[in-house]
Amino acid sequence: MTATTAGRDDLAVSARKTGFRTLVGKLARDPFAVASAVTIAVFLLAAILADPITAITGNDPFTYHQDLLDGQGQPLGWGGGISADHWFGVEPLTGRDLFSIVVYGARTSLFIGISATLLSVLIGTIVGITSGYFGGWYDRIMSRIVDVMFGFPVLVFLIALMAIIPADLPRPPFIVLVIGLFGWPGISRIVRGQALALRERNFVVASKAMGARSGRIVLGQVLPNVGATIIVVTSLIIPGMIAAEAALSFLGVGVTPPTPSWGRTIGDAILWVRTSPMYLVFPGAALFLVTLAFNVFGDSLRDALDPRTARR
Repeated sequence: MTATTAGRDDLAVSARKTGFRTLVGKLARDPFAVASAVTIAVFLLAAILADPITAITGNDPFTYHQDLLDGQGQPLGWGGGISADHWFGVEPLTGRDLFSIVVYGARTSLFIGISATLLSVLIGTIVGITSGYFGGWYDRIMSRIVDVMFGFPVLVFLIALMAIIPADLPRPPFIVLVIGLFGWPGISRIVRGQALALRERNFVVASKAMGARSGRIVLGQVLPNVGATIIVVTSLIIPGMIAAEAALSFLGVGVTPPTPSWGRTIGDAILWVRTSPMYLVFPGAALFLVTLAFNVFGDSLRDALDPRTARR
């Protein structure tokens, strides 16, 4: 390696560090970004540390407490059985601790939402960059596939598919696979547009003229320049994936009992909303807060990475 090449590499590393510090500084000055980041961090910590957190109350989401219910399955006491031992009350009919259900439900929902998003982003990025950069017949074929995927009744297909899979098959990984495989067309279309513009830029044309291989150009020049777009789109896709899992569980074809899930808990709570409204409030508030936080943080991240915002 020559001294000139080493100097260029050092400058590139220094520029990336400076850009990262600038991005963090912009986000730190945005109160909405800070609030949403804190909210996301709290839910992630709750999902990771669900065991020690629920151990504080001495409860888990699987133990029945029939002594906390009346003869009709209603929780005894105020607010659906809220007490020092059961912070969010208990579940009707079973008496399971609702706080534990919400905390463990965060683990299920965030695992499925984030994992499905990563799978969709991986597929969409590969398809978008390759079709946009290479073009030709490959681009035409992939564009038609994306058009078909956009018009496909995904939710109906997911409901039918989840209803027929074997009961002994682990649901969370299967839901990740199914949702992820149907969630990539949107990001593929966005990345393709970026790749189409980048392949006409002078530095890409110059690399081609110098004989650089296509794989090296795609990985070394095109991909880094669409990285910011991919990061922003990823942060905006996650809440949609979480909502998709919640919708499937709400309809009874998602995560199966006794695995805690916000969507299934909300679906069960609908039947008790008149007599035990807190059973719906807590899981519904958790789902609302985490999806709102990801959306707000994605918007803030997009504004921070947009040079037009800095000029304004």
